[in-house]
Amino acid sequence: MKTFFQSIAACLILAFVISACASPTNASPTQLSSSDHVATVVAATMQAFPSDTPVAATPESPTELLPRSLYYVGWDSNTGLVQVFRIERDGKTVTQITNEENQIGEFDVSPVDGSLAYVSYNQLIRQLIFVTADGSNRRVLADSGPQESFPWIRSPVFSPDGPTLAYSNKGLYLFDISTGVSNLAIEAPSNGWYLPMQFSPDGTKLLVAVWQTEAPTVSHAVYSLDTNSLVKYAEAQDYSDCCSFDGELMWSPDGSSFYGVAGVHDSSYRYGELWRVEAGNGAVTRMLQASGGTLNVPKEPYLAPDRQLYFFFGTYQNDAGFLDAPVLSLVRSAPDGVTDRTVLRDENFVLMYEALWAPDASFVIVVMASRRDSYGGGVLELYYTDAQKGMVWLAPSGYQMKWGP
Repeated sequence: MKTFFQSIAACLILAFVISACASPTNASPTQLSSSDHVATVVAATMQAFPSDTPVAATPESPTELLPRSLYYVGWDSNTGLVQVFRIERDGKTVTQITNEENQIGEFDVSPVDGSLAYVSYNQLIRQLIFVTADGSNRRVLADSGPQESFPWIRSPVFSPDGPTLAYSNKGLYLFDISTGVSNLAIEAPSNGWYLPMQFSPDGTKLLVAVWQTEAPTVSHAVYSLDTNSLVKYAEAQDYSDCCSFDGELMWSPDGSSFYGVAGVHDSSYRYGELWRVEAGNGAVTRMLQASGGTLNVPKEPYLAPDRQLYFFFGTYQNDAGFLDAPVLSLVRSAPDGVTDRTVLRDENFVLMYEALWAPDASFVIVVMASRRDSYGGGVLELYYTDAQKGMVWLAPSGYQMKWGP
């Protein structure tokens, strides 16, 4: 029966088309064109017949592109100074949060209320400053005074639940936001210093970078807030740096371990391998090791809640030379970095400066530099891990991206 009615509709449509083509050419301006006339008749005809197929409603455009507000540092167009900016969840509205008279270096944002802690500096002083989410209520938490040979005040990091701010003033300090008191948690050795990197998801542990002036390497350790103890991992002498050269360290969702990229950077082109380090004892599992003259380039690993490892990955031969940069692809694999490794998109991310993953790994925001040796950030672009979705442009220039509340 449905086919019968559709046949009648087709005949009616054809008759109207013929009629429209045969009509005089001096039609008045308000008269429908032949194509508009046919479309009107088709719509009226089809409405007259029942359909077994439901018509899907046109979905409304989403008002929120991002799951949280996005913070980054960029350049004030009026002063040329680096300041902190925020992109709202719509992915379009951009607000400048800070207006310091000096440059802003490292910063972090509270995941609870959007308050900021950042380092402001010039050639003479270096200060750690705290402001509320709108940039008001400015407070100086630490002041270096006249600059020494090394800028000790660095690396502010908020705890996940917001009440604690860790920062470096050579030693590791913990600032209690409710009381306004800073306490020295661990005093750094005379030949080095500690830099807080990232709290564990439950806030009980803190990844700390350990620098020593006489050593060319940077190691990392896990500081336990409950026991006030530091657990270091065993060093690997064949790798000069682990683990923050090619992307931030990343905790596993349960906080039992963390991932990082151990790299060698004194070759023609940097390469490395993925490391998983157990938080309790520092045991290291080395993944994606070089073999057969093939060198690996993993970057920005993220172990998602679905227990899949997302990262950027490329390979090249050890005799390829400096100018032969590898293609860097967005991939997903099992937690070992090898099993079921799949390329998710066609783009080459070799110019990526840094990346920030969506909490559920549905997309990644990258800072795409204009050239490989750029150290000043780049364009902020959003790429879905679903290749059917196109890239979304977010901002013309920036770096040091952070999720807000």
